[in-house]
Parts: sequence; structure tokens; C-alpha cells
Amino acid sequence: MQHLDLRATVHTRLSWDYTPRAPRLGSLNRRARDGQWDADADIDWSIPVPFGAPLADGTDFARASFEASPMAGRGRPMWDTFRWELQAWLVSQFLHGEQAALVVAARLVESLPTVEAKLCAASQATDEARHVEVFARYLRENVPDPYPVNADLRELLEDILGDSRWDVTALGMQIMVEALAMAAFRLAGSTFHDALIRRITTLVARDEARHVSFGVVSLEEVYRELSSAELADREELVLDAASLMRRRFLLSDVWERLDVDRDAGVAYAAADPAMVLYRQTVFARVVSALVHIGLMTDRVRQGLRDLDLLSYGSVPRRLARRDDRLGRV
Repeated sequence: MQHLDLRATVHTRLSWDYTPRAPRLGSLNRRARDGQWDADADIDWSIPVPFGAPLADGTDFARASFEASPMAGRGRPMWDTFRWELQAWLVSQFLHGEQAALVVAARLVESLPTVEAKLCAASQATDEARHVEVFARYLRENVPDPYPVNADLRELLEDILGDSRWDVTALGMQIMVEALAMAAFRLAGSTFHDALIRRITTLVARDEARHVSFGVVSLEEVYRELSSAELADREELVLDAASLMRRRFLLSDVWERLDVDRDAGVAYAAADPAMVLYRQTVFARVVSALVHIGLMTDRVRQGLRDLDLLSYGSVPRRLARRDDRLGRV
């Protein structure tokens, strides 16, 4: 598998001020300490994964999606094959993203301005290492042919890891990639097909909620002080990242493996109501985080609407108060 090698300048900062000044960061650190889980003790790895086995028909919505797909002419078993392959693709991309998150967390330990923030980043690095361990083991033991890193995810990671500014690295990973992954993990109960991966994603989602909150707490004050030029630069990053993530979910890798015409598969994934709804649902977590840090500007809102990543005509403000209570820790 091809590696990703980047040269990046990283700003290192040590602070000699150890006085606690951010109660929310202290709360996140305590939650991280109390929320640690063990990859061996807390997961029953003997749960069978019947990869490739027939699946239940699913909802009328799902059946309509299959009937409108370029796979319909190959019969009902092809729908099961696609759903297993989609799960394999998702978990593979989770693994690649978690390794990148591990690297980002380690970098933030070096470059964040306060000791409290460094402690949060260090606890996140521990979490990410565990995530890499469990996803790698799941794929190694249960999926015959895991997927390499998707080209669009790779491009996004190159942008994130190639930037020397800690806030840009945190924005790309903590807000864009991690929030999206957290939403996908929480949908696993209805989108994944075996109990083992559902258990894994339940545990990982708990950690990711803290990581997104950490990103929000770290960035919200910084972004209040941005100049117009600095704000425009961060808006550009958000829109570029959103475009790459949307393109990633058009599943060109999966179509190629299943010998489905790539253009037909991409067109189906772009327009199919079930596929559109999935992208909008997972991206709602990103929207919530962007609202909190003050980056849901008119430009970003319109850009996300143009990408069909918003489920309503305007940003659903209630997202900022839903579920994790991002930033309120």
C-alpha cells in the first residue's frame, strides 16, 4: 500500500504557565481519563462477521434506491454485495482517517499554546492509537480485501498535514474530518451489518464526541479574532474540505471494485435520495461545529448548499444545541 510522505514545518511552543485557566478543557481531560476503554477487554472479538452473507431486504426507501441504481439489472444478490462492500470501504477509510488523526493529535501537543490544551491533545492521541488498533484488527480478521485510502481523503489529509498553522490543522481534522466520522459512527446501528463493528463504532463515537468538543473549545476564541483575510482563508479550507468529502462519498472506489460503470455509479450516488440523505445527515455534525466556532458564514452556507450538504434551506441552528452540546463540557 502506498505511503503518504510529507514535509511540513511545525511550530513548537512550550508554556511555563501551568495555572488552570480553561475549565472546559479540564472537564474534557477528566472525561477522557474516565472514558478510557480497552480494545481487548471491552470488545468481544469472537462475534462472527458473516462478510458477504445475504442481508435483510431493508426499508422501502432502500429497495427503491437499489431499483434506481446501475446494479439493479444484476439482481438482488448484487445489492447485498454492494452493501457489504460499502461497509468495508467505510471502515477502511475510518482506519486511514484515524491514523491521520493520531498524527494530528501528536502535532497539536507540540504546537498548541497552553499546557491544558496540550494535555487534551495528548489524551486524544491515546484514543486515536486505540482506534487505529481496533479498526485495523477488524479489517485484518474479517474483511478479505480492505480498501486503500481514497484519493479524495488523501488529498484532504495532504492539505491538513501540510499546513504549518495549528488552527488550520485542527480545523481540518477536529472539525471537518472528526465530526463527519462521529456522525457516521453513530449511524452504524442502522447502516452496518454485524454486531462486532457496531460495538466498535459505539465505543469510538464516545471518544470522537470529546475530540470534536476539544476542537470547538480550542478554536472558538481564536476565530473571534480573525481578520477578514484570515477568515476568508479558513472559509476556503472549509469549502475545499467539504467538496472533497462529498466527492469521496460518490464511491468511485466501490464502483470500480464491483465492475460497475464508474460514471453511472457516481451519477447514481450523487442524485439518489438515500445517498443524498446520508451525506446530509453525517454532515450535520460538521455544520454544528462550524456554527460554534463562528465559521458558518454566508459564504460557507451558500457553498454547502451548492454541494447539497444542507438538509434545509438555511442552517439548522438547533444543531448547536443538540446531542453532544458541543463546547458545553
